[in-house]
Parts: sequence; structure tokens; C-alpha cells
Amino acid sequence: MLNALVKCSKCEENFTADIALTVCPKCEGALLFNYDLTSIAERIPKNTLAKSKNTFWKFLDLLPLSSPKNIVSLGEPYTPVLRLSKSRSCNFKNVYIKDDGRLPTGTFKARGMAVAVSCLKELGIKLVAMPSAGNAAAALAAYGAKAGMGVYVFMPKDVPESNLKECAFADAEVYLVNGLINDAARIVKNLEQKYRWFDISTNKQPYRFEGYKAMAFEIAEQFGWDLPDGIVFPTGGGEGVIGLWKGFKELRRLGWTEKIPRLIVVQSSGCAPFVKAYERNQSEIEEAWKNAETIAAGLRVPQPYASYLTLRAIKETEGMAVAVEDEEIISSMKILFKEGIYACPEAASTLTALERIGNEGLIHTDAKLLLYLTGSAMKYFDVIEIKKEIKILEKDVTSL
Repeated sequence: MLNALVKCSKCEENFTADIALTVCPKCEGALLFNYDLTSIAERIPKNTLAKSKNTFWKFLDLLPLSSPKNIVSLGEPYTPVLRLSKSRSCNFKNVYIKDDGRLPTGTFKARGMAVAVSCLKELGIKLVAMPSAGNAAAALAAYGAKAGMGVYVFMPKDVPESNLKECAFADAEVYLVNGLINDAARIVKNLEQKYRWFDISTNKQPYRFEGYKAMAFEIAEQFGWDLPDGIVFPTGGGEGVIGLWKGFKELRRLGWTEKIPRLIVVQSSGCAPFVKAYERNQSEIEEAWKNAETIAAGLRVPQPYASYLTLRAIKETEGMAVAVEDEEIISSMKILFKEGIYACPEAASTLTALERIGNEGLIHTDAKLLLYLTGSAMKYFDVIEIKKEIKILEKDVTSL
């Protein structure tokens, strides 16, 4: 593997990277890769990156793979950064969006799974399992199929039908759970020894973070290394925020950037454990959110694993956590549709949060902000209701 160590984010125990790793066996803390960034900076000037194809695999020297032969790819492109029109920018002068709905399987989850499946393939793992709200399972099913792995996914029984079909069509073993994602996680853990699968759950192995940290590298290059002041990111389990935080810290240590954007977490008011912990200045989510319910399935994570890392990322970047209503999310989806942007409910929550932040004066209107759109609305049409009548016309109609 790449010259790297893996360190526990809680007790700081070190591990070698040549075996498949889950959580710290001593304290069950989340594990993070650590690289010799000084030697990488000496070997790879950042201006050479512009000569490489625009895919996050151009950052292979900063990913935990020893050989490009082990890459499992579905053709991941750079996703576009677009400027949001002034009429939609809630009085902010510089608002951009980044649309990860253009990735394979339609969500940012492809980033984490592409790297994780590639790493596990390199380490000889043949069977993987995970609980999921839907999109991560779909991404794992796709990349696992490409890698020839056996894939088991466990999802809440009310998962969006599109996610269910994606997993089934990719020949994953799919199980629907009469409960929430936390209940599905217990099943994966309880059956791990019996079925001998590798648990690739959110925040329970170090590989998915590495795929998400590439978001930071991609953003930095797309902004000409002049980073946004803040990034508004929809958050369920928190791995995307952790990845961004880790990526920006590595960029600064490489000497490629100076600042780290403020990380602004968005959740639904129907399931907002990070917001609750942030407002109470807690270092970790202490109890599961009760009666979790939201149209944004990816945000319905009542008690994320290793929540302390996401809260640490918010605190270290002087960020914040904001809750929005489902009705506002649907309204934002419609607004973005009129801009030609197909944002899923999780992604659309960022526009609602922008309005909240602006109305409450939480960030100066001169700030350069990036709304991170984590997925495509195309995956949610089966759960979104049309509330107006659609008329059926006869073939010989002469007027409307």
C-alpha cells in the first residue's frame, strides 16, 4: 500500500495499512489514514495536476492504493461547479453549487464506494455488507458488482423504490428492515461473524473517508485554489463532512491552500441530531433522535457512528449546523428545477439553509459560499407527490 499509517481518531493508536481495517479494536474509534505529505508535496507540484484527466483518480498519490491496476471505476468525472443566479442567492453575492448528481449511481456516495471497493479489492476482500438509507447501498451494489464482490445491503423497508431497484438489478443480496438505519446496522454487526462479510458501514472503516476527501481536492482545483469561505453540506451519517474536513487539512499541510472553508451541516428538522448536539455544544451525539422522519431519506440517521468527528469538523472550521423543514426542502427542489438543476431532497436542503443563514445574519453576504448538491432528484420521483391535477386529453381535442 501507499506509504501511510492509519491512526485511531479517538485514542490515537496506530495501525498498518496492509490489512483490511474497521474500527479501533481498543476504543472503537473511527480510523483515519495519515500520509507523508511532505514527501508528496516535494514529488508532486500542484500545478502538474492540471495536466491529468479530470477525475478524482488523478489524486491517486493521496489515496490508499498501491497500484492503479486495482482501481474499480465507473467513469467518475469532475462534477460541475455552477454559479447560482442572483435571484436565487438569498442576498449573498457569491453563491455556487456543485452537482454530484452527475456521478455514477447519481449521488456523491459513488466517491466513497469507488475508493473503498478498490482498496478492499486490493486487500483481497470478497464479501461486503452494509446498512444504508438507500444511496450508499446503490453505490456499493454497483461498484461491488464491477469488482466481482458479493454484496449484502440492509435498508429500511420504506427506502425509495429506485434505490431498491438499483441494488436488486446489480445482483446485491437485498434485505428490507422493519425499522430505521440504526436497526439495519445492528443486523449487519450481529451477523458479521456468522456470514464473515466485511462491514463497510458509514464511519466504521477508513476507506470511504478517502473517497470523500477527494471532494476537497476537486473543489480546490475548480476554484483555482482560492477556496470558498463556507460549504453548505447536507448531512445524515456525517462521512461527507469528515471527508471534506480531512481533505482540506491535507491540502493545507501540502502547502497547496491556506484556508479551510467553514463546514455548514444541514439536516431535516424531522431528524437533526447533529443540530441538537451543536446547539448544546456537545462533543458527541448522546442519544438517538426519536421518531425520525423526513422526506430526505439520506438525512434520516438518528444516531450516527463516530459523531464526534463530524462535530469536531464543525467546531474546528468555525462552522455550524442548521435544521430545515421538509416543506421548505420541497420548495427548494422546485426552485432548483426552474434553474435546470435536478437536486434530490437532501441536496435541495442546502438552498433552504442558505436562506436561513442569510435571514439570521449568520454569515456576511460578501462570503463566497458553495452549496454541495449530493444527489439527483431522478432517484426520488417515486416519493415526491404531484399536488396539481394532470389532465388527460382526447385525441381530437380542439381547445384546452
